[in-house]
Amino acid sequence: MTSRGPIDRHAAWQSLSAHADAMREVHLKELFSESDERHGHFSRRAAGLMLDLSKQRWRDDTLDKLLELARVAQVPEAIKRLLAGERVNRSEDRPALHTALRLPADACLEVEGEDIVPAVHRTLDHMATMVEKFLAGQWRGATGKAITDVVNLGVGGSDLGPLMVTHALADYRPRDVHRVEVHFASTMDGSQLADYLDRLNPETTLFVLSSKSFTTIDTLSNARTAKDWLMGHLVDGDGDHDLVMRQHFIGVSASPEKMSEWGISNANQLEFWEWVGGRYSLWGAIGLPIALTVGMDNFRALLDGAHAMDRHFASAELADNLPVLLALAGIWNVNFLDIRAHSILPYDGRLEYFASYLEQLEMESNGKSVTNDGEKVRYSTCPVLWGQLGPNAQHAFYQLLHQGTQAVECDFIAPMRRYDRVEDEATRKHLKSQHRLTLANCFAQSRLLMLGDEAIDDDGPRPSHKRYHGNQPSTTLLLDRLTPETLGALVALYEHKVFVQATIWDINPFDQWGVELGKKIATQTEQILASREGIDALDASSRGLIEAVWNAEGVG
Repeated sequence: MTSRGPIDRHAAWQSLSAHADAMREVHLKELFSESDERHGHFSRRAAGLMLDLSKQRWRDDTLDKLLELARVAQVPEAIKRLLAGERVNRSEDRPALHTALRLPADACLEVEGEDIVPAVHRTLDHMATMVEKFLAGQWRGATGKAITDVVNLGVGGSDLGPLMVTHALADYRPRDVHRVEVHFASTMDGSQLADYLDRLNPETTLFVLSSKSFTTIDTLSNARTAKDWLMGHLVDGDGDHDLVMRQHFIGVSASPEKMSEWGISNANQLEFWEWVGGRYSLWGAIGLPIALTVGMDNFRALLDGAHAMDRHFASAELADNLPVLLALAGIWNVNFLDIRAHSILPYDGRLEYFASYLEQLEMESNGKSVTNDGEKVRYSTCPVLWGQLGPNAQHAFYQLLHQGTQAVECDFIAPMRRYDRVEDEATRKHLKSQHRLTLANCFAQSRLLMLGDEAIDDDGPRPSHKRYHGNQPSTTLLLDRLTPETLGALVALYEHKVFVQATIWDINPFDQWGVELGKKIATQTEQILASREGIDALDASSRGLIEAVWNAEGVG
């Protein structure tokens, strides 16, 4: 890779800055008045998705300048390096090969002399064997009863990805199989887990411990509680401790030796590689809860959809490349229009957890302030992301979007078709009517954000408290249907968007040193809380908070 220097010193960046000065006061209603073909001109399709960028505050020359910025930032070369398995994670000196997890079995990807595809598919085949056993009712607990409930113990990427996908694809549960309910517990305070332990039967409950390092305190603290719960119910004086461990625990980690030390049998260990970041990991063994919910065929379809987006990302010209265009819209808003907030608004209840998933994907990846060369960045990087289901958010924070003082970029996401699989004709007709109402709200909200008062068809002047300025940029993403394939493509689209933006900002989207430092400080603080030693080295606020806890414990 040749050095390009700070991106904001290049002529392409400076040209965009000057262009932004001219565009800043141009209203979206003016841009739409310039051409009836704006939607078609700024929309693209790939992998079952349609990306409409016509409501972004840009013109053709804006996009031309952004594409030139991408070329200056060496985005095409970076895409090739990522997909070829080069060491794009520079601070940890390793590849970022989440895309390899969705390569077909007949593909070949040599990384430093080794074809990694066979190992990926050995793990998928191991998963498939496990899933088949569960869904056939043949995975039995220590007392011989079939497992009916699986609790995934993980946090961050080991929780948010599988949680999001299992909820999104719940319609795709296979029929005529032994039903296994999947649950998720991530909070280290034990509140989620305690609720499950109060309701579930230890004879028919299995736990999946998902942790890349197998040292994550949140996950291991929950795992110890689960282990004690099982042993307390299933092991008496003559009970078989090893049998309980073998029949009630599965481990997913890049550290097999730590899984073995904890007591998870070799047969119940699924491989996870160091070259896959946690927030990019749902495509492999971390996706076991997904496969248990939708079956292995649908899990493989999820991979196929993501791989279709990978192929598009690798081959499409920049001007037609969905992840590149989505990334450039974000760059334009953050760096040139000074829009630092981004809301994710799905109009489908199945995507309830998608905004939470993207919060981690984007802010943990690109929430960085130092370049790959160790220099402090002189421009904004990742905006603040948040979101909620659009129909609910309309009754919550849309007031700020429409009339607040903060500029916000919005992503509206919806499937074009839904409820085709409902068998009862009358029910299907009613549900399709509800879906049309949902789409009407989705399109109306983005239109109002764009046009402001001009979107409202009424007579007479409007008082100031009823005025809508509009000119809020948004993107609309339509899926043909929400299927395993299109969901896979959607997630991969955002993964690649994050990478393109990181390339332009010259930051590393694959490390998370801020998270690691937080874990280290928390461990030290916990030791002080427990031992009551070392408090004098802390700041006054931390001392006061800890002493308040000690005093409360003394009262108790």
